[in-house]
Amino acid sequence: MLMQRLLTAALLIPLVIVGVLYLPTFWMALVFAVIVLLGALEWERLSGITNIAWKVFYLLLMAAALGWVSILLSNHEFGYWLFAIVTAGWLLEAVGLLRVKKVDRIPEGPHPVLAAVGFLVLVPAWAALVFLHGQWEQGPELVLFMLVLIWVSDSGAYFAGRRWGRVKLAPAISPGKTREGVYGALVGSILCGLLLAWMQPWIGGPLITVPLCMVTCLISVEGDLFESFVKRQAGVKDSGNLLPGHGGVLDRIDSVTAAAPVFVFGLLLL
Repeated sequence: MLMQRLLTAALLIPLVIVGVLYLPTFWMALVFAVIVLLGALEWERLSGITNIAWKVFYLLLMAAALGWVSILLSNHEFGYWLFAIVTAGWLLEAVGLLRVKKVDRIPEGPHPVLAAVGFLVLVPAWAALVFLHGQWEQGPELVLFMLVLIWVSDSGAYFAGRRWGRVKLAPAISPGKTREGVYGALVGSILCGLLLAWMQPWIGGPLITVPLCMVTCLISVEGDLFESFVKRQAGVKDSGNLLPGHGGVLDRIDSVTAAAPVFVFGLLLL
């Protein structure tokens, strides 16, 4: 399993770096859209949608939502309010997740509300990545930095949790996650914040970049927790099996879906 994870990462990471840095925003948006639609396929499964016609309709509706939002993003003010509302939503959701004591499996069959939640999770994340990539001169570098921040935080959480993990973070949702793991993730985010202050001094000094990265880190952990919550409701371990050793697409982008809108909103506030 570990070897599969390493091989998959070794193949994907260079592609992500080259794509983010060198593809024009239009083509990058299409690549991100393909990833979102693959994630939507997995969300259909989590939502209990099995009818072929409804599965196709869901994908078409998701594609239409991406197209509609891409048009609205030409208005800078729309982006600001979209990411502000989504950020507020993730902050409120964090309180709810940490209060969960038991997760009941949902009955079999389609669940329209959960299907609708997929739009709220996937579309704003896509919008944030495209907005960040295209609206700033340093956009591609900032997108790559945000992804590195999430990877570093995730690695810090993994190793700190393995070494010192004792106190469960949300045992009903994800028994393997610990508070010590979150502390490890925060250490990684602090280092990334210092790096951002050095790489992009126009954003501000460490007093600005470090808190931005720490908040983004915490929200990325929430994104992971939220997907775990949905999977536990659906009674599945992984969202899919597209990526050997990593599960499905949603298992790889769950942190990004929450963190991207928050990171972009933080930059817009500066």
